[in-house]
Amino acid sequence: MAFIHIQNLSFSYPLQAKKTLDDISLSIEEGEFIVLCGSTGCGKSTLLKHLKKDLAPHGEKTGELFYQGINIQEIDERTLASDIGFVMQNPDHQIVTDKVWHELAFGLENLGLPSSIIRRRVAEMASFFGIQNWYRKSTADLSGGQKQLLNLASIMVMNPKVLILDEPTSQLDPIAASEFINTLVKINKELSLTILLVEHQLEEVFSHADRVALLDKGKLIGYDKPEKVGDILKSSQNPHHPMLWALPTPIRVYNGLHGSDSCPLTLRQGRDWLSKNFSPVPAPIEIQKQKDSSKEVVLELKEVWFRYKKDLPDVLENLSLKAYQGEILSILGGNGVGKTTVLGLLSGLYHPYRGKVLLKGKNIKKYGEKKLYHRNLAMLPQNPQNIFVENSVEREFKEMTKAMKYSKIEAQEKTQKIIRQLGIEELLSKHPYDLSGGEQQKVALAKILLLEPQILLLDEPTKGIDAYYKREFAEILFQLKSQGVTIIMVSHDIEFSAQYSDRCAMVFDGDIVSQEDVFTFFRENHFYTTAANRMARHIFPHVITCEDVIHSCKSNQRKVI
Repeated sequence: MAFIHIQNLSFSYPLQAKKTLDDISLSIEEGEFIVLCGSTGCGKSTLLKHLKKDLAPHGEKTGELFYQGINIQEIDERTLASDIGFVMQNPDHQIVTDKVWHELAFGLENLGLPSSIIRRRVAEMASFFGIQNWYRKSTADLSGGQKQLLNLASIMVMNPKVLILDEPTSQLDPIAASEFINTLVKINKELSLTILLVEHQLEEVFSHADRVALLDKGKLIGYDKPEKVGDILKSSQNPHHPMLWALPTPIRVYNGLHGSDSCPLTLRQGRDWLSKNFSPVPAPIEIQKQKDSSKEVVLELKEVWFRYKKDLPDVLENLSLKAYQGEILSILGGNGVGKTTVLGLLSGLYHPYRGKVLLKGKNIKKYGEKKLYHRNLAMLPQNPQNIFVENSVEREFKEMTKAMKYSKIEAQEKTQKIIRQLGIEELLSKHPYDLSGGEQQKVALAKILLLEPQILLLDEPTKGIDAYYKREFAEILFQLKSQGVTIIMVSHDIEFSAQYSDRCAMVFDGDIVSQEDVFTFFRENHFYTTAANRMARHIFPHVITCEDVIHSCKSNQRKVI
């Protein structure tokens, strides 16, 4: 008997003819680590929520879900609350108390356990997760990585038998994300906890999975071991399936070179495979790049100091940053170092207590709100729901065109152009809150682009979107760049920043510690670099992206065995 069994599950949201889930059947054994992946909007999150009765969405459902042989609908709420834990994408959506220790105890208190048991379990879990050093801190003072770790610990303290996670690393920096995944692997191996994980970033998790479930437009198209996924995708009706772009770097390189021996899954296996099949090449000769003084500085932070309150410490100290017309600039750094604060200053939302913010050479304080945000500067926040005010996507766009005072014909032409550009025709009638995280990002970007900004500020724009759409999104950025639009992007997505940025800047300890072109920035880092660079630098010191590796291998004298 399967530990979890999903039988012919179909589901559609209210007033939607198209099924979000279409006749899905799969079984999960106790202690398995299952990774669920697929393109944005394919139904991953909807499927997960059906396994947690109190999170199940409203709509038309057929089929059954069984936990330990019992229909989930027949299991009492107390059992489900303790047995099935759920970690959400946004850590702030799950924290409900003001102190770390109280958050750890909250679930146990709701179950009515004796205080002696609560204290023992909390102490044990705090020690296991290394939380004891910030045990009495306010939850509001934690970084994104700490909040997500606290969410996980708060669930584990209830001794669950199943752990469900919906893109838990999407808002974490690369180091924090790696540590979080390693913690999951440790829990799975040491406690034999059954884990079902939805993730877009597959580099870290793929090799740890027992099986991978592939969803495509609401259908389950594959359910097998990780090394079989590439073959499943290539044998599907679409030989250029979008998910092929999402596979870990070792698999993509192997597929791109049509390897015939064992397919590598991890970076270590990828390095060994490259060493076996290719000869090292010398590093390219350094060419000193001349700074392009002809480019106009359109937005600048000049020796700015900022704190949120007078009695709080400085978040930014003497920070300077320049953005040039028609460039894509990525701002990187760990959780809680001040990246989003930098965007807030650049957008005029915050003002420094010392230093200046200059927009086209003029102090940003001297711009009126209308002049600043209409056809000049626009910002896409990290949480796209912050800009949704209507009950349908179509009405969101109408609200924006009305604010811009476009004529009826202009509004229709501009809206249709952006809808086609982003491929969101099927979302127009839906409520923005009913969309997946990736779909919300698309709609929010479309709404922002109706402002026709010359400077576009993006806070984690690739959060929750699949690898294929990231390529489409990059094409949109390149179109804007060709029109002279400056794009400044805060991101934890190292791979995206490396492939599509012109320059990268790193924020650390309240200041910008590095501003370099992409090649110079990434090639010598150990953690803030791409998987392709870590895998291939011993053979090809100059590579940054997966495409670089494949091209270098094809140019190499030795051939794939």
